[in-house]
Amino acid sequence: MIRTPLRPLAQILKARDAGQNPDAIERENIRLRHEEMRDQARQRAEGRLLVMGVFFTLAFCVIGARMGIMTQSEPVEPRAGVAGVEILAQRADIVDRYGRILATNFETHSLYAQPQQMVEPERAAKELVALFPDLDEKRLLKDFTGSRKFLWVKKKLSPEQVQAVHDIGEPGLLFGPREMRLYPNGRLAAHVMGGASFGREGVHAAEVIGVAGVEKYFDDRLRDPAQGHEPLTLSLDLSVQSALERVLQGGMMLMNAKGAAAVLMKVETGEVLAVASLPDFDPNDRPRPPTEGNPEDSPLFNRAVQGVYELGSVFKSFTVAQALDLRLVNPSTIIDTKGPLRWGKHKIRDFRNYGPELSVTEVIVKSSNIGTARIAQMIGAKRQQDFLKSLGLFEATPIEIVEAKGGEPLLPPKWSELSTMTVAYGHGMSTSPMHLAAGYATLANGGYLVKPTLLKQPRNQRGPQVMSKAAADRTLKMLREVVGGGTASFGEVPGYEVAGKTGTADKPKPNGGYYDEKVLATFASVFPASKPEYVLVVTLDEPVETSGDEPRRTAGWTAVPVAAEIIRRVAPLLGLRPEFEPAALDGITLTSGETQ
Repeated sequence: MIRTPLRPLAQILKARDAGQNPDAIERENIRLRHEEMRDQARQRAEGRLLVMGVFFTLAFCVIGARMGIMTQSEPVEPRAGVAGVEILAQRADIVDRYGRILATNFETHSLYAQPQQMVEPERAAKELVALFPDLDEKRLLKDFTGSRKFLWVKKKLSPEQVQAVHDIGEPGLLFGPREMRLYPNGRLAAHVMGGASFGREGVHAAEVIGVAGVEKYFDDRLRDPAQGHEPLTLSLDLSVQSALERVLQGGMMLMNAKGAAAVLMKVETGEVLAVASLPDFDPNDRPRPPTEGNPEDSPLFNRAVQGVYELGSVFKSFTVAQALDLRLVNPSTIIDTKGPLRWGKHKIRDFRNYGPELSVTEVIVKSSNIGTARIAQMIGAKRQQDFLKSLGLFEATPIEIVEAKGGEPLLPPKWSELSTMTVAYGHGMSTSPMHLAAGYATLANGGYLVKPTLLKQPRNQRGPQVMSKAAADRTLKMLREVVGGGTASFGEVPGYEVAGKTGTADKPKPNGGYYDEKVLATFASVFPASKPEYVLVVTLDEPVETSGDEPRRTAGWTAVPVAAEIIRRVAPLLGLRPEFEPAALDGITLTSGETQ
């Protein structure tokens, strides 16, 4: 930078010649220099302020836009932002109440091809089809010789298959690491597990997601990396589940039924120790959902929670329990059972003529429709609805299976007096076997509401009391007499004091009315009756017992023997010791010579 001198010689000499003061020239030059420096400083400051203003304006716009986007998005838990973390996260194991594996992960490989690197595509296609008959050789050859740069061949391979493909020796056939979901027990508890499949896929990883059952219900928890080391503990007992399924399968075949369901539940906590639906499937090779026919005929259909049926006389226990709770009757109250009971053009009949009157206990033991309808008339429609609703029979069960949402009860469109009478003995209202098990658990535990669960509970968690303990205990005593000498006499298991109620309901036709020879047979039982711990519900779809001269379809001949065998098998596994009453000592001679 060149500066102008403050006292230029030429101007000084000229000023002296003119008689002027040379110092005035210096002062003027100083003033001009200061003004120039001031202007430069101002320009520099204005430039800096402009840059800062632009920067703050841009920052404000970015932050405002981000805040606007956040206000329009759904709130979610923060996740790791590293690429590939979510797709590589291992899925947590599922175990039973004792830590035994129900579902785990298995390291395997996928097979993909890069046709441009293939040397002998024709031979590779031929040998792959020999290894995997489900592949199409013509389609493979077309893909291998076309313009494609990448294609999947098989998504899951066993170690033996990996070695066999490796032996082909084709450089264009490559393997990618995979984690697949493995169910080491095969079909056991299939409807509870549901199954898993691949979500997002890459060459080096694949996301495993739940597609049904607890796998889908707890999908977020099972995929959460923070909980990947903690297995999901269910309430199931693997040994009990296995025994229940084997007996139920045998009973279904023996009784010529098209399907079956069973639920074993703890009465205090609602924990489901075993639940089965037949026919079933292998979650390792889950079949595709049916596209035609009746969905209930598919092995994917869970009869225990999705199937809603008119369950028949098992509902009589609820009617009598409510009447006892309201103090409208007691076990010895006499009920008019003359039949048929007429309501308009409708008639209510009993299975056989039980005489003109029965006590309340006999109504349950003999399973009188007329007697139960009379009791329901005493209760009334409004109180009946309130009571059944308090038992959880008006909504889908909260059990932790996604399919349970589809098991919402079917209620009468108009709850008339006729509906009150028919619902009292299990017709005109449809619920699932899981609903029924929870209702009987409430009867068995002294009247406290039970909500079924598939999660192991650390301690007893009672719900609100929906009936008095006295009413529940009296009802349970009647149910013990049903097994002792009523319609469920085949349900007696020595040493385990079984109490229960049978139910045989005609199956409805799709277009209205009921079939003449198709029934749903159910037995709801409690054991041991003197100190209730467990509820077992067994339901058979269209059973026919053919050992006698005539086919028999009632629950007493079909569902009850199957339930009795299940109790006989699982009670020791549950740690229940059989208790027998001491035999009479009449006629025994003691060592002292005295006769007892």
